[in-house]
Amino acid sequence: MKISKTLFGRLTDGQAVYLYTLQNDNGMEINIMNYGATITSIVAPDRNGHLDNVVCGFGKLEDYLNEAYLSGYPYFGCIVGRVGNRIRDGRFTLGGKEIQLAVNNGPNHLHGGITGFDKRLWHGEGMVEEEKVGVLFSYFSPDMEENYPGNLNVSCLYSLNNDNELAIDYFGTTDQTTLINLTNHTYFNLTGGKEKILDHELALCANAMTEAVDLIPTGRIIPVDETPYDFTQFKKLGRDLAGLKEGYDLNFVLDNEDGNLVYAGCLRESGSGRQVEVFTTQPGIQLYTGYWIPELEIDGEKKFGSYSGVALETQHYPDSVNQPSFPSIILEPGEKYMQTTVYRFGIME
Repeated sequence: MKISKTLFGRLTDGQAVYLYTLQNDNGMEINIMNYGATITSIVAPDRNGHLDNVVCGFGKLEDYLNEAYLSGYPYFGCIVGRVGNRIRDGRFTLGGKEIQLAVNNGPNHLHGGITGFDKRLWHGEGMVEEEKVGVLFSYFSPDMEENYPGNLNVSCLYSLNNDNELAIDYFGTTDQTTLINLTNHTYFNLTGGKEKILDHELALCANAMTEAVDLIPTGRIIPVDETPYDFTQFKKLGRDLAGLKEGYDLNFVLDNEDGNLVYAGCLRESGSGRQVEVFTTQPGIQLYTGYWIPELEIDGEKKFGSYSGVALETQHYPDSVNQPSFPSIILEPGEKYMQTTVYRFGIME
């Protein structure tokens, strides 16, 4: 196993962006840049040993800064925060004080605001251990950045082992009461981008979901049984789309009340034989089938577009701060925020 670091490009202000490449002994390779702590590619074998990139991303920094990409911004591969997902009206009360955040997704606050963690330059430090290679990204978010209170120190450790497991460990501490709900926004396409994701099959360990109106939870937890949202058994993502105008974009309630690292589900694709199993300490997982992914022209070729990738965002529930019955996303001074998600890549049996 090995890790390497190369210059990926420069931001408009001249700051250098570096690409870290993690490789294991099976030919699997993961590329992550320190701008947004963003996964740019995951190269994994199919049933015949053929290697392909199985996530949505770009080979050049310029494409991440391109206006066409940013105008329909799908958050390819990045860390989102301080708070991933939506906060209703961008408003909440903390410590008796009402706080108003930017609204950047219709009337709501999404993925940390206008300049969230996805658009920040993180500090990266590579690591090599006997059983894994990795890179630790760190970022200091000052008090009132995007109007969130508290100086927040966050870090994210990506590591790869010879079991073809990508682990993402999240950490955070604060000096004032604040909110934190970090996730990674990678979109998977196990065909290597050759086809849409509608024939991918998904199974989730989720018998319930957060009921939502216009993507904002009502506070009710409702069963998925006998709905298009029932993924308790493997089902093609495209099977029940007829009644879902914009595909899937909903939080599923995982059977994980204790915060242990548990099996959350599996995405698989029969043509390539690839599958990715998901394990997490989080209580929820957002299934987003990428209806709003823009079609882009990359090096003279049209790429991406609706249903070109599927995101499996492990998380606390959307708008948790405004729903007292939901698991809390409040972080107090002296507490340590710690969450882990593992993606295990393999071949279908």
